[in-house]
Amino acid sequence: MEDTIVALSSGALPAGVAVVRVSGPAARRVAERLAGTLPEPRRASLRRIRDEAGAMLDRGLVLFFPGPNSATGDDLAEFHLHGGRATVARFVEAATSLPGLRLAEAGEFTRRAFVNGRIDLTEAEGLSDLLAAETERQRRAALLQAEGGSRRLFEDWGTRLLHARALIEASFDFSDEGDVGEGVDAGVRAEVAVLAAEIDAHLSGAARGEILREGFRVAIAGPPNAGKSSLLNALARREVAIVTPVPGTTRDVLEVTLDLAGLPVRLFDTAGLRETADPIEAIGVKRARETMERADLVLWLDAADSAETEAAAMLHVKQSGPGEPRPTLRVRSKADLAAAAPVGAYDLAISVRTGAGLDALLAALAARADAAAGAADALPLQARHRAALVETRRALADFARAPDLLPEVAAEILREAADRLGRLTGRTDVEDLLGVIFSRFCIGK
Repeated sequence: MEDTIVALSSGALPAGVAVVRVSGPAARRVAERLAGTLPEPRRASLRRIRDEAGAMLDRGLVLFFPGPNSATGDDLAEFHLHGGRATVARFVEAATSLPGLRLAEAGEFTRRAFVNGRIDLTEAEGLSDLLAAETERQRRAALLQAEGGSRRLFEDWGTRLLHARALIEASFDFSDEGDVGEGVDAGVRAEVAVLAAEIDAHLSGAARGEILREGFRVAIAGPPNAGKSSLLNALARREVAIVTPVPGTTRDVLEVTLDLAGLPVRLFDTAGLRETADPIEAIGVKRARETMERADLVLWLDAADSAETEAAAMLHVKQSGPGEPRPTLRVRSKADLAAAAPVGAYDLAISVRTGAGLDALLAALAARADAAAGAADALPLQARHRAALVETRRALADFARAPDLLPEVAAEILREAADRLGRLTGRTDVEDLLGVIFSRFCIGK
C-alpha cells in the first residue's frame, strides 16, 4: 500500500485511446515529472508527456484525482495516450524508471479501493463479474452487485443481528434494572426467526444465481444418428462437431454457448445413447448420462426416420442419473423426411437441412432459460456468498433450537452469526480470501 503503482487500465492494444493509471503516495510527483504542471483536480488537460531526459513520449490528456476521493482512495493520475503498443510500452518504461514506482499486480487497483474503504468485497466481486460479463443479464446482475445491491442487503442483516445481540447483552449487563430484560428474549427470537427466513429465501435463489453466472445447461441427447451434432453446428453457425452417417461418431461432450434473451445458454452435444461393446463409445455414453444428470434441461432428439418409441426415449432420460428425471424438451429432428410428427408425441419438430423449426427451438430454449433465471434481483452469485450464508444460517439454527440458553451463550451464538455475515462484505478478518478474490482481475484493474 505504500508503493506507487502503474498499469494500462483500458484493455487490449492497439486502440484509439489507451488509459494508463498511476496510483499511490507518489502519484502527484510522478505525474508532474512526466507532464509538467497538473490541471485542477478531476479536470482533463492536454499535455506534452516527456521522460526524465526530456524526450517527448506522446501528447495526451492528463487528469489528477487527489485521495481519498479517487477510485482507489489514494492519489491517482490518469494519462490518456494514443493507443499504440510502442507508445504505451515506452510510457510505462519511462514511468517505472522513476524512483518509487512499479508495475501493478493483477487486481491491485481494486484491492486498494477495498483496503481504503471505497468498496466492500461484494462490490469488488461484482466489478470482477462485470468485467467478465458476456450477456446482458450477466451485465445487469453484476452491475447490481457492483453498485452495492448485495452489500446493502447483507449490512441490513448485520445491523439487525447486532441489535438483537445488544438486547440480549443488555438483559444481563443491566439485570438489576427492573425495566430491562422483560420480554427481550421473545422479541429477539422473533426477530431472529424473521431474519433466518429472509436468508433462506435468499439462498433459494442460489440456483438462479448459478444460471446467471455459469449459464443455463442444455444437454442435447438422443439415440445415435438423431441429428444432435448437426443441430449443435446449426445453432452455433459453425462446424463444432464432426457429422457423419456412421452411428457413434460423437465420443466426447462438445460445448457451445449462445446468448439467448440476454442469458448464457450452454449447449452440450453428447454421444448417442445405446448399448455398445466398444469401450471408447461406452465412455462417451457414460459421459452423456452424466451431462444429462447435471443439465438444467434435456433436449431429447428423435429422428423422423427412427424407430425409437416415446417410452424408450423417456426411459433413457430417467436413467440419466439418480432422483427425478431432468426437465425434458422432446424434439422430432429430420422433420423434412416425414410429413408430420404424431400428435402430442413431441414439443417441437425441426429440420437442420431446411431450417424449419430452429427459430421456434431457440425461442423455447430462451423461455426456459429466462424462467429458470427469474427476476434480476440481488442473488447469491458467488459460491463464497452461499457458503458464508449457510454458516450464518447454521448459527441461527443453533440459536433457535435452544430456547433456554444462558443469555451469555445466546449472545455468543449471535456474535458468531454476525462474524460469518461480516465476512461477506469484508467487515471482519478475511485476509486469507483477498488474494483469491483480487487475483481474478486483470492487470490495471
